[in-house]
Amino acid sequence: MHQNKLLIIAILFSICALGVPQTSTLAYVMSSTNYRMQADSVNFGGGMGVSGNYKVEDTLGEISSGNSTSSSYNLYAGYQQMDPETYLGINISGINVLAPAIPGMSGGMATASSSIGIVTNNNDGYTLNIKASTSPAMRSDTSNFANYTLAGSVPDFVWNIDATDSEFGFSPRGVDIVQRYLDNGADACDQSSGSQTADACWDVLSTAGSNISYTSSANDPDGSTTTVQFKAQSGASHIQQSGDYSATVIVTGVPN
Repeated sequence: MHQNKLLIIAILFSICALGVPQTSTLAYVMSSTNYRMQADSVNFGGGMGVSGNYKVEDTLGEISSGNSTSSSYNLYAGYQQMDPETYLGINISGINVLAPAIPGMSGGMATASSSIGIVTNNNDGYTLNIKASTSPAMRSDTSNFANYTLAGSVPDFVWNIDATDSEFGFSPRGVDIVQRYLDNGADACDQSSGSQTADACWDVLSTAGSNISYTSSANDPDGSTTTVQFKAQSGASHIQQSGDYSATVIVTGVPN
């Protein structure tokens, strides 16, 4: 009996920066060894106010504040008009090895997972997408695992392949998971206000990509984590050629 070598998933990522219609120049007005003052204003009062539900920062006494535009410039005058820098940070666990090794003659299943942490101060939140660099995604120099085959147009609640096939797919979990991967806890995915059942809602990893997480508000400073589980299986009646198989997965985080 021949044994396939370990299947390796190389996790890559890219980050799309928030687009702006015009080139912006950032500067600061004063600095020291430990601090930098991004902007200041001359006024006679203001401060930070908080309650159980709200937080407000105000200034009193500024003149000539507001927004002005021309064909070449945007002017944000006044302390409260300062356009804050928007950032998005992403952290992805490294290369993952699917285990255990899959016997080439008798078939078997291998799994691995990767955690993707995102933090942003963007008031409109972020969108997280995932895609494969090739199709099929999981391949060796001479063979491949087919992309996971869906029974319908939405993810399968239960992973299922034919005994004569070998396939590779994924399932995401996390606090910001989109509706497509929420389930009813029994037999169906893509459920509005659904739950997240372990080992459920399996999808095809395609070059077209899929949106897996979304939030409409900032999550700084705590951030949030999306965990993606990967699965490869060779059916009991399928002969899978021995070799090193790998999939390059591209994860993209975008400020909304």
